[in-house]
Amino acid sequence: MRVIFAGGGTGGHLNPAIAIADRIMRMEPGSEVLFVGTERGIENKLVPAAGYSLKHVKIQGLRRSLSPSNIKTLWLALTSPAEAKKIIREFKPDVAVGTGGFVCWPVIRAAASMGIPTALHESNAVPGVAVKMLEGCVDVIFTNFEETANCLRRREKVIRVGNPLRGDFTALDYKTARDKLGITGKYRTFILSCGGSMGAERINEEVLVFMRDYVAKHSDIFHLHASGAIEYEAAKAKFKEYGLESVPNVQLVEYIYDMPLRMAAADLVINRAGAVTISELALLGKPALIIPSPNVTDNHQYKNAKVLADAGAAVMLQESELAPGVFTRAVESIITDRAKMASMKENFIKFAIKNADLRIYDELKKLVNSKSV
Repeated sequence: MRVIFAGGGTGGHLNPAIAIADRIMRMEPGSEVLFVGTERGIENKLVPAAGYSLKHVKIQGLRRSLSPSNIKTLWLALTSPAEAKKIIREFKPDVAVGTGGFVCWPVIRAAASMGIPTALHESNAVPGVAVKMLEGCVDVIFTNFEETANCLRRREKVIRVGNPLRGDFTALDYKTARDKLGITGKYRTFILSCGGSMGAERINEEVLVFMRDYVAKHSDIFHLHASGAIEYEAAKAKFKEYGLESVPNVQLVEYIYDMPLRMAAADLVINRAGAVTISELALLGKPALIIPSPNVTDNHQYKNAKVLADAGAAVMLQESELAPGVFTRAVESIITDRAKMASMKENFIKFAIKNADLRIYDELKKLVNSKSV
């Protein structure tokens, strides 16, 4: 099978595409995969690292405020499909798959106009602009959240498959993971927190205060926090200032490289509300305190978190609500109530769909075969 993927700008758009590509290569080792992105997106790091080829088109997002750059955006929206068609003609894909971000528009639009089978995957609860623009011309729309279909006009095209994940988040059970980390019998509660790979200053501030004022006084709790690359030096300085270097049950790192293991062992996870993170938590059924990023397009992290909070699967705090003491009280209210944690686990698992990548592969095969008849 020859597959072209379009998606980028964020890891939330790229990683599901790479997970699908990996599944295709496992099922059909002779397949050819090509990614299309922009010259400045994160795809330029992630795609080559995953071992796939990448080509570029010139396209950019529309600014929400009045800006001269929007004139260029509209021009590129008109001209980029022709650029994408050239790539498509050279590659000759059997199917084209878009996973979000503005680069989806020219590639999937061009593929559809050329009679190539097309599919979209929307990982967030509320679909992005690209998905809404393209829903009329694609053959199928894969979704992660059940609620997403309610936001689309062409609901008959929707198939809920979950969110394809990279890495095996179900390889280890809770006890095995804790045994492997050496915390079984040593700590009653393991808290895992982070604010994304680059870091989130506001989350770092709250977590370090919580470590100082609460965790340091409770030896039965172990708290691991990843500050993110950009914020690490500042967080490390504050960690030292608070005297946390001498506290044995807290740890600050820049990045967590073995996240499936750490998350499997955790009792509570504190994180943002990106679709990939939510899917990982759902698979493991982890009680979570979610702080959606206020700096994302269309406020989609808040919408993701709201769905979970309404279902009793997670506790949501917005950054605007983080007055002194609010974060600490929220965490304490979760970890001191085992019945509440059990209920959150049960409710979160309902959002999990296993083997999303395999489900998507099967549907893509059906799509390709139906179009070739």
